[in-house]
Amino acid sequence: MTEMSRDTLENHSGIGEVQIANEVVSTIAGISAAEVEGVDSMAGGFTNELVGRFGVKNLSKGVKVEVQDDTATVDLAINMKYGYNIPKACKQVQEKVAQAINSMTGLVVDKVNVRIAGVSLEQE
Repeated sequence: MTEMSRDTLENHSGIGEVQIANEVVSTIAGISAAEVEGVDSMAGGFTNELVGRFGVKNLSKGVKVEVQDDTATVDLAINMKYGYNIPKACKQVQEKVAQAINSMTGLVVDKVNVRIAGVSLEQE
């Protein structure tokens, strides 16, 4: 990998190369994690919270992706809804994120590390 922010995938047809930015992989991970029941939101730093308040959505907040060759390692920080089984939800997040990244990019996901950053009460 010559550029830190991109991963180059070999094109089997010989036509050229396909580059997928790490931001794309992060977005896929963030969207898939947020789809799991019990996950309230992705946790982000102060900058991400500030950006979110001004209406700009950052779908990769709380996600860090490292790509080496054709293998990805993902670190997620999430906020859970109160009352859900955290270990069960985290396992579902790990499986869903790994499957989504693999099916959309062809990358092999080595690890999906999940950190629970907070618990929120559901607002009805």
